[in-house]
Amino acid sequence: MKLLNPNIILGSQSPRRRELMAGLDIPFSCVTIDADESYPTYLQAGDIPLYISRAKARAYASELRENDLLITSDTIVWLNGEMLGKPQDEADAKAMLSRLSGQTHEVYTAVCFADMNGELETLVDCTKVTFKTLSEEEINYYVTKYHPLDKAGAYGVQEWIGYVGVTRMEGSYFNVMGFPISRVYDTLYPKYIYQS
Repeated sequence: MKLLNPNIILGSQSPRRRELMAGLDIPFSCVTIDADESYPTYLQAGDIPLYISRAKARAYASELRENDLLITSDTIVWLNGEMLGKPQDEADAKAMLSRLSGQTHEVYTAVCFADMNGELETLVDCTKVTFKTLSEEEINYYVTKYHPLDKAGAYGVQEWIGYVGVTRMEGSYFNVMGFPISRVYDTLYPKYIYQS
């Protein structure tokens, strides 16, 4: 991609991704993308969000104009060879957290950059997260108060459960929030010239 000072479009309604993107001090707009987020069952780990982030980009491709740069993203939690997506309801959220309790899992986030010519540039980031053994009371309190139904693996590391439950992390904290912002910046910086 050879765009210079592109018109950046964040294809996400996630308030966490919006907040992190805003922290780069680069102007951007947001759009909602209605994309099929199903994926081939043979995909594993980081290949899953990579596939979905590309699908999101392709779903919006016809809307892009000259000098537009679309950013799409997807995050999953990977535990013992199985993907944990967004919980269906509170019971499902509690079951997911019970499975994560006392375990180390991986969080994979893929980010796709797309232009009007259909050129895609992608990255995948991985962070290992270890939870202490969570009590039933802690799980119930978190799910009841914070309703993490919009979060992969049924938790937000920036919320109460992250404060009390995460004992170790290897990799980017922001990746666990759903957006490896330093790597996004590294991809954007050659294209965007900051004005002081």
